Amino acid sequence: MLSPDRIPLGVYIHLPWCLHRCAYCDFNAHALIGAPPADAYVDALLAEAAAEAPAVAGRAAETVFIGGGTPSLFPPEAVGRLLDGVRSIVDVADGAEVTLEANPGSAEAAAYRKFREAGVTRLSVGVQSFSDESLRRLGRIHDAAAARAAVAAALNAGFTGVNLDLMYGLPGQTRAAAEADVAEAVALGVPHISHYQLTVEPGTPLARRLPPDLPDQDLLAAMEEVCLERLAGAGYRRYEISAYAAAGHRCCHNLNYWRYGDYLGLGAGAHGKLTDSLGRVTRARRMRSPRHWMARAGTPAATVERVEVDADHRAFEFVMNGLRVLDGFDLRAAEERAGISPGDLTRRLAPFVADGLLAVNGDRVNATVTGIRYLDSVLVELLPSDR
Repeated sequence: MLSPDRIPLGVYIHLPWCLHRCAYCDFNAHALIGAPPADAYVDALLAEAAAEAPAVAGRAAETVFIGGGTPSLFPPEAVGRLLDGVRSIVDVADGAEVTLEANPGSAEAAAYRKFREAGVTRLSVGVQSFSDESLRRLGRIHDAAAARAAVAAALNAGFTGVNLDLMYGLPGQTRAAAEADVAEAVALGVPHISHYQLTVEPGTPLARRLPPDLPDQDLLAAMEEVCLERLAGAGYRRYEISAYAAAGHRCCHNLNYWRYGDYLGLGAGAHGKLTDSLGRVTRARRMRSPRHWMARAGTPAATVERVEVDADHRAFEFVMNGLRVLDGFDLRAAEERAGISPGDLTRRLAPFVADGLLAVNGDRVNATVTGIRYLDSVLVELLPSDR
């Protein structure tokens, strides 16, 4: 196993409030009444960071990702204090990628420049669609004009790293409409686009009132194909199942997840994964309720689960994440980061190679074009038997 100080480290910080919870959302997001308790929440985050810092002593975080919820609802001053505080507690590498998630909205867009001055280097804007009707049916509270204005504001604020989130497979959406959304995203000139299929998650309002006009599998495949062609033609390289980037603009934080790196999770509902000096991988999960988490932040009670990942699940997690990246993963990395014997892994994957779903070239394993389309089916077959 690789020494933990040679495994890349990121920091994930969860800010759990939104103005409105969208119909499809199953994240730990809570509708906000009034202003977020920014100062108190930042204090709690820094208390938790201080409590967890010994677990990552001697390691420098290469990325920081502030997700939500809608983190851009927090004042830039609070985000700046948070980032300064984290840097004083945890070693954050010079030039680290620092991402903030944002939703379109005039007040938030006006603050984008101040977020950059506060230390944010990359902005991820949750546009989802440029169709007012699609946005309405998703339960979004912005319209297409606000989405365009927000992306323009992010670019005008001086961010060189801007991501635009875009969905397809929306209720009533046609192939042409999905392509039009991508065409508009490309025309705005952002260097990174996350383009992913709408998923109906159990327990969400969308699942409880399932739209009768969701696209079928054939239409979804046609949407994906035409959007892929449009993105590739505009110079965006697909480097992960749902991620497309111009040269030099891949999301380092997400790549760290997919390459089975470590990450410290801070905040209500945050998840973390850390490797210790013995090569043991532990996953931690914080309590979801912001109020209850804030009252316990910095104490063991704020963590509702801390579980060591056994060998079989470690192997599955590594392969599951690694196959999401189009370049795949290295067999030596599988051994170093997850303790998987290259020979054992190659034998286990052999049936999928024979079926043309996976390819092994030297030490490199990746999903084929067909394998990417049916990756979920491959992963179901690879799940440990205790599922």
